[in-house]
Amino acid sequence: MDKPVTSRRPFIARTLGAIAALPLVQACTGGAPRQATAAAGGGRFEFGVVGDIPYTRAQEAEYARVMADMNGRDLAFVTHIGDCMFDPRPYERNPALARLPMSDDNYAYVLGTFQACRHPLVLTPGDNDWSDAVQFKKVKVDPLERLQKLRATFYPREGVLGQRSMPVVSQARDAAYATYVENLTWNISGLRFATLHIVGSDDNAREDKSEHSARQAANIAWLRRAFATAKSEGSPGLVLISHANPDFENRWTRSYASRYARSVRGADAPREAQPTPYDAFLDALIEQMQGYPKPVLYVHGDTHIFRIGKPLMNPKTERFFENLTRLETFGWPDSGWVRVVVNPASAQLFEIHPETLRSNSPNYGP
Repeated sequence: MDKPVTSRRPFIARTLGAIAALPLVQACTGGAPRQATAAAGGGRFEFGVVGDIPYTRAQEAEYARVMADMNGRDLAFVTHIGDCMFDPRPYERNPALARLPMSDDNYAYVLGTFQACRHPLVLTPGDNDWSDAVQFKKVKVDPLERLQKLRATFYPREGVLGQRSMPVVSQARDAAYATYVENLTWNISGLRFATLHIVGSDDNAREDKSEHSARQAANIAWLRRAFATAKSEGSPGLVLISHANPDFENRWTRSYASRYARSVRGADAPREAQPTPYDAFLDALIEQMQGYPKPVLYVHGDTHIFRIGKPLMNPKTERFFENLTRLETFGWPDSGWVRVVVNPASAQLFEIHPETLRSNSPNYGP
């Protein structure tokens, strides 16, 4: 995204978003076809999270170093949480900065980087990848046509990208949701994963309410299925992956929100939270969490701030769900990734390690 999220999000989530990055916690508390395999040792394995890059041509070099770093690790898979290209607005102001967003050429470039990954790679789309096509002013780009192209490019039939295979199941198996090939689920060493196609910039709700409503219904159905499957198969927990930051803070009590706001001098929380396009999804997530005691890791991007926390509030108790951990990965202009260790020997299950490259940081000299 180009503009600060202050123009797009309710007060609590948008004005105070950066505050959640202050406390950085590095571990959660609370031949023949080559398949992805978990490392030996009681089901312990690692996976990589990257997203909201590459935006500019300058960042492409940093992104290449990030991908090379992940290629040098022993990972079960990599997930890119979307926004793998620039925002149309800054592009139109200065086309020299980046590739033309959402063009066939840009899709081909990104696909090439994904296919060069030596691990299985799963993409969940972001707004820059299709829905922000409405932000073009100098040319007319149809977001729904771009969404069709994105699905055809990045979602082989119940397969993944990268140089190793990994069995996945698509929501498109269900005739009622045949369009949503991008919503995937898989299991590694007994742990259930699911992607949900939820994007930033208000999830396309302002531009196309019909598309948003249908996709949100599909996402909620897929969310419920993920929890049900995790329960039925005895998964030690659940990992949910989407692009959007779903405005967790917008559900906080005024007391919590006001204390949160004090970290920004002059800021305050509104007396009443504004409705958002993510409300129905959060309602469904809260409902599922109220009946699920095992660890849940919610992985997202969108607001470009690396952070770990416990942001989902239970309205019945007005306390945070201790067993849901948010992980937001790095995003433009920062180029890094996050390594997640799944450790069944730990009651917390997930151990989170931000991976930064000195060569990608402007804070150090040559």
